[in-house]
Amino acid sequence: MPAKGKLTRNNNQWTEARYRSFVVSALRASFRRWPARGRVMHSAATERRVNPSSGRLAWHYRCNHCQQDFPAKNVQVDHILPIVDPSVGFQSWDTFINRLYVEDSGLQVLCKPCHQAKGAADRLAFPAK
Repeated sequence: MPAKGKLTRNNNQWTEARYRSFVVSALRASFRRWPARGRVMHSAATERRVNPSSGRLAWHYRCNHCQQDFPAKNVQVDHILPIVDPSVGFQSWDTFINRLYVEDSGLQVLCKPCHQAKGAADRLAFPAK
């Protein structure tokens, strides 16, 4: 394994950390097109009604935790099990990809406050090493 901070990727212009960040970002961006994500959002849709912040008609989605309805901008598709297990950390690209692209049963729709609380609870349960 290369020394920490050593430029080894992209014609010796990127560190391993920069390379890993680039790959993770690209994979997470492609998750937005993962069919299971769309199906989970569709199944959480409740009704079209006026969005109070915009005044426009918009679909609303039910948060799986607090059971309140929110417009699409205020919900996120959450992995029920974290993509990177906080108790173990990053294991391999295969594990990361298999946990990112899960089936419908491994995803849920959460409002942003519930999603932030879940993430904070996950991080508190397994503090950084």
